[in-house]
Amino acid sequence: MDNFKKISEYVRTHRLAQHLLFWFIIVITYIPVGLLDESHDPLGVILLFNFCIHIPQMLAAYFLAYYLLPKFILKKKYFLSVILFLLSFYLFSALARILTVHVGEELVRTRPFEQESVYEILTDIHSLVAKYFPAVFSISFQFLFVKYFVNNEQKKNEARQLEQKKTESELKMLKAQLNPHFLFNTLNNIYSLSLDNSPKTASAIGKLSDILDHVLYKCNGQFVSLSNEIELIKNYIELEKLRYDDRLEITFDTAIENNIEIPPLLLLSLVENAFKHGAGEDSGSPKIGISITQKGNHFSFEISNTVSSDYVSKDREKIGLNNIKKQLDLIYAGNYSLDIKQASNLFSVVLQINQNNSI
Repeated sequence: MDNFKKISEYVRTHRLAQHLLFWFIIVITYIPVGLLDESHDPLGVILLFNFCIHIPQMLAAYFLAYYLLPKFILKKKYFLSVILFLLSFYLFSALARILTVHVGEELVRTRPFEQESVYEILTDIHSLVAKYFPAVFSISFQFLFVKYFVNNEQKKNEARQLEQKKTESELKMLKAQLNPHFLFNTLNNIYSLSLDNSPKTASAIGKLSDILDHVLYKCNGQFVSLSNEIELIKNYIELEKLRYDDRLEITFDTAIENNIEIPPLLLLSLVENAFKHGAGEDSGSPKIGISITQKGNHFSFEISNTVSSDYVSKDREKIGLNNIKKQLDLIYAGNYSLDIKQASNLFSVVLQINQNNSI
């Protein structure tokens, strides 16, 4: 099985191997047709006559695929396309007949025997149209179909790889958005706790270590488990609470049916946004509410934070939310909604994802 995968991967990534495989299949397919013929010719004779047809088939296939189609048909030179196609039909069909009569029959038939002259072959249009045109160009059209099917799949694969690179780039950007001020303030708070010999010191260090471990080493894939992301958010909240006294009120509710996978750090970015532009801007009694729901194919994340009455959304905040939208567009492509609302003293974000249709 491993060898088969290696061969399959080699063929998929090497154009010459793809062409050789196609013509090998054609050659093998023609052999049973000759064996079932009433003439009962030996295998060597069958192969000889088959190659008399395969040569013009190959020439016609590559002429159509690499000259007529890209240089004339796709450039909408339809009159010249028709002329060249008719000319190629005549020449390659005649070549197939000439090779069959003057090469194949010359090698296998015993003289004396009557033979069509080249002139007779070139002027026998009915035979060329009825017999040799289907034999030559049916394979050429199959070659075109396979070629453009393979090319289309390669383009799709390249598009997927490009999209994945964009997703990885967005993910790196989200990692970079983890507020340096959060790390600076957290380390200062831990330092203050250590000076007071607070029992919270070890726990705070542990939570910070878990956050950094998650962000730096566990978010390299396109998805992470929801449970890990929730644990990350809880650690983040506990460390942020060190900056505030009892005036900050936080509610965190979860209703999880299945431990699904979600894009990493997106939820953390929304939580960080609530602290940075919510609790950080509200000098009164800030409140942050978080709700995560997962049931069946539906996932919902809701977060709201109070803001001061004169709060105005800043460009930095809009940029952060736009980056999140881009990340969601790359991964879910229309299978999500991100609703952002701002009232007089409340800012809320509701993210909903349809897992059934997502990639």
